[in-house]
Amino acid sequence: MSARQAVTLPEIPPMTPAATPLAVGAKTWIAVLGSMLGAFMAVLNIQITNASLPEIQGGIGAGIDDGGWVVTAYLVGEIVVIPLSDFLSRVFSPRRYLIANAVLFLVFSGLCAFAGNLQQMIVLRAVQGFTGGVLIPMAFTIVVTMLPPARRPLGLALFSLTATFAPAIGPTIGGYLTENYGWQYIFYINMVPGLIMLAALAYALEAKPMQLHLLKSGDWPGVVTMAVGLAALQTVLEEGNKDDWFGSPFIVRLSVLAAVSLTLFVGIELTARRPLVNLRLLARRNFGLGTLSNTLVGFALYGSVFLLPLYLSQTQGYNAQQVGAVMAWTGLPQLVLIPFVPALMKRVDARRLAAGGMLVFAMSCLMNIQLSSNYGGDQFLWPNILRAFGQAAVLTPLAAITTAGIEAANAGAASGLFNMMRNLGGAFGTATLETFLTRREQFHSTVINGGVTPFSAAARARIGALQHYFMGHGVSDPQIAWHQAAVTVGRLVHGQAMIMGFADAFWLLGAVLVVAALAAAGLTKAELTGGPQGH
Repeated sequence: MSARQAVTLPEIPPMTPAATPLAVGAKTWIAVLGSMLGAFMAVLNIQITNASLPEIQGGIGAGIDDGGWVVTAYLVGEIVVIPLSDFLSRVFSPRRYLIANAVLFLVFSGLCAFAGNLQQMIVLRAVQGFTGGVLIPMAFTIVVTMLPPARRPLGLALFSLTATFAPAIGPTIGGYLTENYGWQYIFYINMVPGLIMLAALAYALEAKPMQLHLLKSGDWPGVVTMAVGLAALQTVLEEGNKDDWFGSPFIVRLSVLAAVSLTLFVGIELTARRPLVNLRLLARRNFGLGTLSNTLVGFALYGSVFLLPLYLSQTQGYNAQQVGAVMAWTGLPQLVLIPFVPALMKRVDARRLAAGGMLVFAMSCLMNIQLSSNYGGDQFLWPNILRAFGQAAVLTPLAAITTAGIEAANAGAASGLFNMMRNLGGAFGTATLETFLTRREQFHSTVINGGVTPFSAAARARIGALQHYFMGHGVSDPQIAWHQAAVTVGRLVHGQAMIMGFADAFWLLGAVLVVAALAAAGLTKAELTGGPQGH
């Protein structure tokens, strides 16, 4: 080519900032932030009721054993709709589907505050969970599909705030509102941020036509088997320990229903031409191992949020607001830490960052295995701060490397699977810890009682000392004083066995997180601004 010909070629314009892969329009960020606000509220509503259950039970006239349905109903609705959201958003268009469910979520949040009995509350919470559950995978999908790869870690960092900060801060917010304003305000709190979310989504999301014809070719056998199976499984996990597991005909029937339905679901999804959930994504090494690790993180995340408030209330006598103040040290530091994670990912391999965060999280749990009757809120300060560091470092890199290389067509399915499995892991974690606590408490009670007998000199001396104490404080009959002393010793044994059971439960959480870290370490190196790359 001659010099003369060269100068006649059209000049290539310089790349403008808007054309760079890092540039993202304000409208896109508004959509991302609006969807994150929705996901935050949806996750928050899983845990915000836990600290306030006694007050809610009293307000709606529910018994102690029935109050758990306030949480269970929400979780059942949420876990069923998460994997459905990809299909339904394509049918009704993402904008319509997301905004409609956001509106319904706010409506049913408000109605929950007016529930007059347990039956009304169960129905309202189930619908609230079904509509709120949509907000979680849709926020993840918006990050994966609307942000360019170079900006995706920042979007995933925002998403991790909803997934780890919201459960940690839920008891804090719920306890404060219940103690100062009444339990109804844990539902009213959704209104103002919900209206902001709706305004952001209505402005920023692009309107697309509905594809109602997809309903004809939908995987309806998959929908039915999945919905029935997940609803039955979630109920078994939430109610099993209370009902003595397989000692209850109700739990047995639900377990059989869950096993049959989910087995059929897997078979249908692997053979259907247009499956509801693309389970074949799990065969990809990074997505499969990343989802496994995410499931175990969900086990520990929701398990720790369940365990710590229970310990503080049952062994230390903390009220809801006091529990919330202790839990705040797990949640609030994450607001400062998580925004720095995307920058850290540019310097540290995402696999090592995620696995390291899991090991720090595990260490924070193992710091609590030396529990005693004097171990209260002050002693949990440093383990909780360490847990905040660990949790902040986990989800952003794990989500980024797990979804690296996922095609746009599979983004919704990947989002549904990834988020459903974390929530399902949380359900397994809570159920496992409930049963584990009961069994370990029984074990330690048996061991301790073996040394507390009428033939034990130490036991006789302790009962005798307490007998003299009661006689010196208004009990004149020696037999009554002796009986009260024996009952007191029994309570001390039970309390010590319970504390030892909690210590074992924290050890279990640490062990689960070590396994999660090993799974994360098995991920292949991925280029987070493009497709996956092996070693």
